[in-house]
Amino acid sequence: MTMPSPTPLRAMPAGVWVLGGVSLLMDVSSEMIHSLLPLFMVTVLGAGAFAVGLIEGLAEATALIVKVFSGALSDWLGRRKALALAGYALGALSKPLFALAGSTGLVLAARLLDRVGKGVRGAPRDALIADLAPAPMRGAAFGLRQSLDTVGAFLGPLLAVGLMLLWDGDFRAVFWVAVVPGGLAVALLLFGLHEPGPVEAPRRAHPLRRESLRRFGGAYWWVVGLGAVFTLARFSEAFLVLRAQQGGVPVALVPLVMVAMNVVYAATAYPFGRLSDRVDHGRLLALGLVVLIAADLVLAVDRHWAVVLAGVALWGVHMGITQGLLATMVAATAPPELRGTAFGVFNLVAGVAMLLASVIAGLLWDRFGAAATFLAGALFSALALGVLAGRPSGRGRRSTTDC
Repeated sequence: MTMPSPTPLRAMPAGVWVLGGVSLLMDVSSEMIHSLLPLFMVTVLGAGAFAVGLIEGLAEATALIVKVFSGALSDWLGRRKALALAGYALGALSKPLFALAGSTGLVLAARLLDRVGKGVRGAPRDALIADLAPAPMRGAAFGLRQSLDTVGAFLGPLLAVGLMLLWDGDFRAVFWVAVVPGGLAVALLLFGLHEPGPVEAPRRAHPLRRESLRRFGGAYWWVVGLGAVFTLARFSEAFLVLRAQQGGVPVALVPLVMVAMNVVYAATAYPFGRLSDRVDHGRLLALGLVVLIAADLVLAVDRHWAVVLAGVALWGVHMGITQGLLATMVAATAPPELRGTAFGVFNLVAGVAMLLASVIAGLLWDRFGAAATFLAGALFSALALGVLAGRPSGRGRRSTTDC
């Protein structure tokens, strides 16, 4: 009698589950702060939407730019866990600074430290997942990690809402509580993950040398360019929080907007990750862009809380479709011994796009209002859809081999 093959979740390597758990805990910590941070900056520190956009753009761009160096270093060393651990530790250490912040300057410093930590850990962690997961289930592995990460991203705001109601809107007290899950994430990674052996390479050269970069083919660089266009179309989620506040949602309940988005994101990331192992990648990316256009148009139409909630839910579907998929495409088009560098370069380009997108969104918001910001997002999404439609034949398709 032939035994049935194990389900993808049962077959998933233990290390992928550990990395997902670490991401979950750190996201609980981060989102307890980030779901309240735009409101804290505007209502407590007196910052404007431009300042929010600038800080968010600089912070996220810093994380993505740092990834190129940490990813390359992990390739050169042939080891990735230590760098990922250092990045998570920096993220945990940044949390008390938010509680102590009395100006936007310290908020910026804390966000930069937090995002440097994210940058240090991001590419080595993604490369670890690609190293741990067999090629036929790599999309499912990235989707699972993203789903667990996003579970933390909606548990964090839920905790923030509960504590804000319990403590009568005390932002700083909530920020102090966020220190705890950050520390637990570091402990889980330190004691729970056994790193696989280094990928064997003919000779280990500096991965940022011209000779190494030449090994990336046209398919990889197409994914990099597409990722940049995607990032321009999707600015910081901080503007979703501000849009909810415009709709009259009480300050203590505004983080529920991020909860709604991340519930949808968590529910869709793994199913779409599994789907990406079997279908054309270009079609899935196009679907994600259509959903993002719909989200932007809904958010531009009205600020009523029910309309905002619908737009936020569509935004979450877009994230679930595209984020793990882009990571899968990077892993599929890069040499195994240069995966860390591949993720780093991809995120370097996306980091510049994120900075531009968030600054443009903040300027449009301050000068022309929220509707102009979301309409601009829809326009960039339409441009990205045009780039995707004109992709060279054969690119963006499901990879059937381990490149």
